[in-house]
Amino acid sequence: MANNWSEVITQATVLRRQLHQQPELSWEEEHTALVVRQRLDHLGIRWRPCARTGTVAWLGGAHASIRSSDTLSPHIALRGDMDALPIQEQTGVAWQSRQDGCMHACGHDGHSATLLATAHWLKLNETALPAPVTLVFQPAEEGGHGAKAMIDDGALEGVDAIFGWHNWPAIPFGHLACPNGIVMCGNGTFQIRVSGRGGHASQPELCRDPVLAASALVMALQQIVSRRLAPQQAAVVSVTSIEAVSAPTVIAQNAVISGSIRVPDSATRLQVNSLIDEICQHTAAGYGVAAEVDHQPRYEATINHPEQARQMRQGWEQLFGAQALEHGVRLPIMASEDFSYYLNEIPGAFALVGSDDGSAPAWPCHSPHYDFNDRLIEQVTRLYARLVHAPQP
Repeated sequence: MANNWSEVITQATVLRRQLHQQPELSWEEEHTALVVRQRLDHLGIRWRPCARTGTVAWLGGAHASIRSSDTLSPHIALRGDMDALPIQEQTGVAWQSRQDGCMHACGHDGHSATLLATAHWLKLNETALPAPVTLVFQPAEEGGHGAKAMIDDGALEGVDAIFGWHNWPAIPFGHLACPNGIVMCGNGTFQIRVSGRGGHASQPELCRDPVLAASALVMALQQIVSRRLAPQQAAVVSVTSIEAVSAPTVIAQNAVISGSIRVPDSATRLQVNSLIDEICQHTAAGYGVAAEVDHQPRYEATINHPEQARQMRQGWEQLFGAQALEHGVRLPIMASEDFSYYLNEIPGAFALVGSDDGSAPAWPCHSPHYDFNDRLIEQVTRLYARLVHAPQP
């Protein structure tokens, strides 16, 4: 086992690229879980399976159930997510995905590698830890509600506070965004089934065209944010697909519209969903078709607790200077995170850490050209070590 800081970071970087080559979708992280657990075994760190492909590990105490009231410091949990996305990678890097149609397009390989680097460093300094530390290797963040499953399976047992992070290509490298309050919005999806009357393309008068109606619906839905909500109100309505399979001479019978919403709170969620229903009903009637809407809530907003957010900002500033807190992005960002489940249970904070170092195009997360910036492993491992009061390298 490596016993110095440089080797810890080097090993984690190699591991990150290995994980990148074998990505796995939500709830399919069998290989990733095996890698994590074998690494923990190698380090001599106690762990147990949690929520199927997840893993919970402990350092610095007899078991995670030890309460902070028995110690001078709180029992802290640190989280890393593990799942990939159904995207065909186009990075061309030497460690490109070997799984067709699947890639780590959001950097969860880097988050897992960073938590393993943290585990390694904390194990080397375990006797200096003032309180137990829980490491949460979580599956199924990408819409699979993995955080909820981890909580239901006892991942937060005995934990007083939790910290997490996400790399963010839109922020300059090494700069941190961690506000008091909301950092990322909640989200949801919708599907609209438009039922018309199909027929011959030469006789539109005998049909009720669902493609035409769907096109009008797409345009009308854009008015929710631009005309039905106040300009100061943060929200996004994105139509992401239209399906109406037919032939060049056939007017389709049905069309399906799918999309996503981003909202800062439950009141805005209800308002946006209600407006989608209203617009669909009236627009469909105008085109002589029927529209049925199915709403699927996903995650609530990720809302930091002020004291833990202050600790993250303070730790980052102590490590990298006050200028590293100047991130330049408007918050909350409209992306979503299931870390919100943890923050609804116990105090904690979630940070965005900039990855754009100018060395390559700053492809956004979920792009087929995206790759995690390995330089972040060292920075965030330093932060994690500081948050649990471990010695710094």
